[in-house]
Amino acid sequence: MNQLKVVILVLLLLLGFSSVFVVNEGERALVVRFGKILKVGDEAKVYEPGLNFKIPFIDSTRVLNARLQTLDGQPDRFVTSEKKDLIIDSYVKWRINDFEQFYLSTNGGNILQAQSLLERKINNGLRNEIGNLTIKEIVSGQRGQLMETALKDMARSSELGILVEDVRVKQINLPVEVSKSIFDRMSAERHAVAKEHRSQGYEQAEIIKAEVDAKVTVMLADANRQSRELRGQGDASAAKVYADSYTKDVEFYNFLRSLQSYTKSFSNKSDILVVSPDSDFFDYMKKASGK
Repeated sequence: MNQLKVVILVLLLLLGFSSVFVVNEGERALVVRFGKILKVGDEAKVYEPGLNFKIPFIDSTRVLNARLQTLDGQPDRFVTSEKKDLIIDSYVKWRINDFEQFYLSTNGGNILQAQSLLERKINNGLRNEIGNLTIKEIVSGQRGQLMETALKDMARSSELGILVEDVRVKQINLPVEVSKSIFDRMSAERHAVAKEHRSQGYEQAEIIKAEVDAKVTVMLADANRQSRELRGQGDASAAKVYADSYTKDVEFYNFLRSLQSYTKSFSNKSDILVVSPDSDFFDYMKKASGK
């Protein structure tokens, strides 16, 4: 009898624990009975945070996240009205607003499936919107408003039971191959401009160099002319001094000239001069000795 009481007590405890479930803050729960969502009237019964009850072994619970969630997918390629490719990276802030519809459309509240479906709808709507705009319109000052309006319109989808709170475009880029071609073209244009500037600089340098060379040539010619004039004047002055000196004392001048010639003739100890004794070379020596 005591064992039977223990078994009954255990069964009651199991039934009690099985009939109770807790919903945490930020979550909501649905009760599924015989494969169908438990409803109150025509609407599904959504269990709020706290302690709740269900029929044990018959009812099962499905807890869903009621918080604001973020969908940050991978950047995708889109085509503009000009048939130009763009890589757009965006994110979506969303929450569940219809738990029954969300549960039914996502295979029992599968969050990964929900994100996949939402991302697909966002990309499809964005692709249609981008296809009607040019690159200039997309990256203009109003592109944020245009993108948000377009994304919200196609992301606010009742068949998913999701409410999109906010949509943002994080980044708009050109594909890598397009960016590279644009960079190469810009680099080539900058190189062409630099080459033109260098050629103009070389041309100006040659002009300046030619002008300086011409000025230097003129200055050197003037300097040479002035030096020749000064040298001529000096030679004339020297000749005049010699002439004046010669006329004042012819005898002394001849004697001086003879001494200078002697000095030049005997500048080295090994020099030997053979002359006749009656030569004019010894004229002043003879006169100096009195012979």
